[in-house]
Amino acid sequence: MSRKKANLIISTFLIMMLALFFIFPLVWMIASSLKQEKDIYSQMTSIFAFLPSTNPKDWGIAYQQLFSRFPIFRYILNSVVYAISLTAGSLIVNSLAGYAFAKFDFWGKKALFAFLISLMVIPGATLLIQQFQVAKQLGILNTMLAVILPGMSSPFAIYMFRNAFEAIPANVSEAAEIEGAGSFRIFWSVLLPMAKPTIATIGTLSFIGSWNDYVWPLMVLNDSNQFPLQVAITNINNTQPVYMNQVMALLAISTIPLILVYAFFQKYLVQGLGSTGNGDK
Repeated sequence: MSRKKANLIISTFLIMMLALFFIFPLVWMIASSLKQEKDIYSQMTSIFAFLPSTNPKDWGIAYQQLFSRFPIFRYILNSVVYAISLTAGSLIVNSLAGYAFAKFDFWGKKALFAFLISLMVIPGATLLIQQFQVAKQLGILNTMLAVILPGMSSPFAIYMFRNAFEAIPANVSEAAEIEGAGSFRIFWSVLLPMAKPTIATIGTLSFIGSWNDYVWPLMVLNDSNQFPLQVAITNINNTQPVYMNQVMALLAISTIPLILVYAFFQKYLVQGLGSTGNGDK
């Protein structure tokens, strides 16, 4: 066996072991949601902890009890509305900003873009108080707009769209302009369809970020009927009595959509992140 082939086998084995290490908690979570609570604790130290109940009748008990105790559908709907609205807004706002930086010349463009890049090093948590004050001044606290609006703009997303549009040859825009297309028509009908990997990347990251967001919705929302799923999880976990199988069922419900979104857009996500540096000058 050649040294190159041996290294490939060892690398593949290590990657598989690492993948199993990270997937074990997910398997345990889903398996625990498909059994009675007493079985979770009795099987904790055995391999059966990673297996669902041997009785199929137990598989839906935790989910049925969870939905009967709490308005889970309301929390799921809230999270879906927040995530979809923020994702759509993020794609529109950031793509337009990236288009302006890539294809237009205006006074202070380089300085403004440099300032935008510098914002990427500032932790988002340090801006929460300022964002809260702005939301309060706008009078949108305890509304869906307070959750959605602050997340629409992202320096990283603008940077990626700018690079994606700069990578498109200038003669493409010039040809459309000769045909009579205006700036917005060129953006919407010509350039944006050619930036699908970036759209998928920013869309996926925005959806996942919004779906997982906990601190900001907790700060701006008081009405429990408007809570997203992540905030509701904490409240439900603090509501007595606490049943471990129901908590695991709730966590599974909140995790599965993210797995599906990532699995569906993984190809475009890798392409988009891999081309992040394109277009830099």
